[in-house]
Amino acid sequence: MRKLIVKFLRLPIIRNIIRFSKEVRIPGFDGLPLYDVTAFFVKGLQEGWLSLRASAVAFNFILAIFPAIIFLFTLIAYIPIDGFQEQLLSMMEVLLPKSVFESVDETFADIITRQRGGLLSVTVISALYFATTGLHTLIDSFNTTYHTIESRPYFVQRGIAVLLTLILTVFTLIAIGLIIFGQIGMDFVREKGWIEDDLLSFSLNLARWVIILGLIFFAISVLYFLGPAKQTKWRFFSAGSTLATVLVVITSIGFSYFVENFGQYNKLYGSIGTLVIVMLWMFFNSIVLLIGFELNASIEDAKLREMELNKRSLNISLEEEIEKGSKP
Repeated sequence: MRKLIVKFLRLPIIRNIIRFSKEVRIPGFDGLPLYDVTAFFVKGLQEGWLSLRASAVAFNFILAIFPAIIFLFTLIAYIPIDGFQEQLLSMMEVLLPKSVFESVDETFADIITRQRGGLLSVTVISALYFATTGLHTLIDSFNTTYHTIESRPYFVQRGIAVLLTLILTVFTLIAIGLIIFGQIGMDFVREKGWIEDDLLSFSLNLARWVIILGLIFFAISVLYFLGPAKQTKWRFFSAGSTLATVLVVITSIGFSYFVENFGQYNKLYGSIGTLVIVMLWMFFNSIVLLIGFELNASIEDAKLREMELNKRSLNISLEEEIEKGSKP
């Protein structure tokens, strides 16, 4: 196998690609060659146990997602807008894969149409606890990338997890509001005849999804910047957060298409098929978050290596100058 890899790397086209990657510098890589960053990145993916770490993160977020969803939908029952709950269910039918919606339709319909004060308080406490635990696990996974032991006090760790949970909750609510109320608003203005231009309608829809994409990008940037115990040296808006945002969108669209057209989870697992789908979706997105963070760490490692090589080269030059000066 090793001989095969060596022969592959000696192919003219591969050598040209490697030579090109040593010269090209991509924006966001802090002026470092693509080859150097890629070398650290591939090594990190191979040795980082991404699948195992993503499984731990996804498991904890799975525990948080259901009380959080129940909490949000319990709040919807208190919204005093006629027909809003029915419009929301119609929107969910459009957004969710068909197999998922059919499994949760009756349950969600019951939750969003009946007010339950006791359920509201229980779910908010459960959601907050499990969400902070999930973020704490994600932070531990970030620290594993650096081989760093968490040195911050427990209450500081929990405080950061709570802060991140609140920030992500606000972003999630804004995104959900844009998806739901934005569509309702668009339908309303069309019925009133205020927007008749298809181009204007398309532009408003595009702007809505661009804002949602920006919220995802900002949320991931916050996670990468505030999460790890080691003080990060990369920019707030980093190459890793850009990569993770793109992969989140691709993963969500691709996974939704797969479940809609090829997934047979409900036929195979029955009523728990929805849970399997959600678990897989959370697992894939957890891997995406770790991949984006790994890219940021690779850029930082490549930068430190370049600084170390430059320092070593400078020391050698100084030693040579000293030797020349000491000769008669």
